[in-house]
Amino acid sequence: MHRMEVWNYTLGSNFILVGILNDSGFPELLCATITFLYLLALTNNGLLLLLITMDSRLHVPMYLLLRQLSLLDLLFASVITPKAIMDFLLKDNTISFAGCAIQMFLALIMGSTEDLLLAFMAYDRYVAICHPLNYTTFMSPRVLWFMVATSWTLASLSALVYTSYTMHYPFCKSRMVKHLFCEIPPLLKLACADTSRYELMVYLMGVMFLITPLVAILVSYTLILFTVLRMPSNEGRKKALVTCSSHLTVVGMYYGPATFIYVLPISFHSPKQDNILSVFYTVVTPALNPLIYSLRNKEVMRALRRVFGKHILPSHPRD
Repeated sequence: MHRMEVWNYTLGSNFILVGILNDSGFPELLCATITFLYLLALTNNGLLLLLITMDSRLHVPMYLLLRQLSLLDLLFASVITPKAIMDFLLKDNTISFAGCAIQMFLALIMGSTEDLLLAFMAYDRYVAICHPLNYTTFMSPRVLWFMVATSWTLASLSALVYTSYTMHYPFCKSRMVKHLFCEIPPLLKLACADTSRYELMVYLMGVMFLITPLVAILVSYTLILFTVLRMPSNEGRKKALVTCSSHLTVVGMYYGPATFIYVLPISFHSPKQDNILSVFYTVVTPALNPLIYSLRNKEVMRALRRVFGKHILPSHPRD
């Protein structure tokens, strides 16, 4: 009988998301900030997607990978932020069991794909700077689309497995998820079953999708640094360092909080810490990524002027 009650509770009840907006001293100000960042993410990532698609000069591996990153950031923010904002404004923080599972599944896909994509972007920069003569071979269109397909496929399979396994637990402790959205660690705290083995599986997922790509990124940029320091041209050194520093800034903002939540044992971090950190990789990073990549990139700014001049403000011949 007890098992039946727990099963009915899991399927028949809603969860209550108690995120950072509900646990802040200045919730209205925080809501306005998150709304601004979300609109910034939509505008900047949408503009970068449009720009790279419309300007044929940017149809090279570096910018095609950047287009994928912009798409991921736009989708990642949209899976989580609008609901959090509307929940706060409408004073209704509930989410259905199915809605929670879908949100977790989509967030895991976007997050895991971005983990792998950032590693492939680092490899692209490594080949471009350390092996420029072989760049067209090592980063051919076939290799590029293999990278993109691999990132999306592995992330989707992993998300399906981990979402299914997380949501199969009976949740009988409380309906309150102390988090911005439905994510694995806060949901496991509500399960009335032994989750220790599964927590080890979550740790292994963190190692696979966070630590392994991060090591690959650090190795790539270490090799890049050695090559850059040997460059005879100051202009070449400066251009390489500017490009790589923008990539590393994005890596730090994204991998830091995500690693803290998924790799450290659940007992080592509090719900409040997770709440704050999750905002960084779901809201802040998607908003700032396009600015970091575009404002310091002369090619993107030139492409913006070309597209803006050609399609937005076309010149008209005088009579």
